Amino acid sequence: MSTSKKVLVIGGSLGGLFAANLLLRKGFDVHVYERVAEELEGRGAGIVTHPELLQALEAAGIAVDDSIGVQVSTRVTLDSNGQCIATQERSQTLTAWGRLFHVLRSAFPSERYHNAMVLTSIEQEPETVTACFADGSRVTADLLVAADGLRSCVRQALLPQAKPQYAGYIAWRGLVDESALSDAVLKDLFPYFAFGLPAHEQMIAYPVAGKNNSVGPGQRRFNFVWYRPADEATTLTAMLTDASGKVWADGIPPPLVRPEVLADAKAAARKVLAPQFAEVVEKTEGLFFQPIFDLESEQLAFGRVALLGDAAFVARPHCGMGVTKAAGDAVALADALATNDDIASALRIYEGARMQLGSQVVGHARDLGAYMQAQILTPKEREMAERYRTVEAVMKETAVPFMAPH
Repeated sequence: MSTSKKVLVIGGSLGGLFAANLLLRKGFDVHVYERVAEELEGRGAGIVTHPELLQALEAAGIAVDDSIGVQVSTRVTLDSNGQCIATQERSQTLTAWGRLFHVLRSAFPSERYHNAMVLTSIEQEPETVTACFADGSRVTADLLVAADGLRSCVRQALLPQAKPQYAGYIAWRGLVDESALSDAVLKDLFPYFAFGLPAHEQMIAYPVAGKNNSVGPGQRRFNFVWYRPADEATTLTAMLTDASGKVWADGIPPPLVRPEVLADAKAAARKVLAPQFAEVVEKTEGLFFQPIFDLESEQLAFGRVALLGDAAFVARPHCGMGVTKAAGDAVALADALATNDDIASALRIYEGARMQLGSQVVGHARDLGAYMQAQILTPKEREMAERYRTVEAVMKETAVPFMAPH
């Protein structure tokens, strides 16, 4: 493969950085263009690692050791009174978005990472692809990788029929410093991958690295995701409305969530969750929520343009596969390009390698989340809702390595 080929990566989050680091190591001339002006640090999200994710980090030249996350060996489920009603042994490494971003961003040369670059359009010629940005600049390359997420500008231009579909429920999220938690939470929750399963809801929580990416005892944080049904036309719209009356359909910025919406969430936590979980929600600074979507693309390769990560497929978070799938996409793309000198052919090979898996992950996550939907619409959803309503099934299949059916 010629090492002089130029690659534009649109989107500088985790998927984009995986692709950029892997392609740079294979000799490509790679530049990343991120629309946000400031550095993407400090996002409040935990990440479950899987073997494929750790292998992708190593392929990108990043040493994987105990500092990458927090090790847990046991899963527990607490009832509404705070009593442990089930346990399951499963060893996993749990990390945080900020930790992965830090190691991937540090590995990529700063002069190749460009902030405040808002893509407006792309233009393809037989031998080139050009990215056009809001500041009037144009950059031409041999290949463009779209890693610009759920609302991908590139995907909307090339595949407008592929639209995110609201799943019928939202996820409250947050991080709490280990040092802020009571002895009861530190004993009953913090060492574990913990579940709470109120009717039609689900709470999962686990320890992750703390500030400055520390994984030392007393310096870590506790991450949670709390799923709750929210009818799109009523409850969700009200939650997405800020104090000025503006509705943020794609997700409201955390600082704009109205105080009464936050107060309602904390009151609901005290009512339906175990006291230990309610304490975690209460003590969260920067509590925020996200509508849950899924998305499937019917095509990943478009001449000299490839869709990757959430720009291609978005699965509900229950599989814990979002970042792992993006990393796997990046590995497959880099391998295809490194072994095929013709870019269009390489992208078709990449598409063939990742299309089926993407659809299967989306489908499995949809099944896992069916019982939390505000409405059950089909017999299949009803079947899956019953299957995954039990403690045993949820503990066994949530955030575990996905095995595609044959």
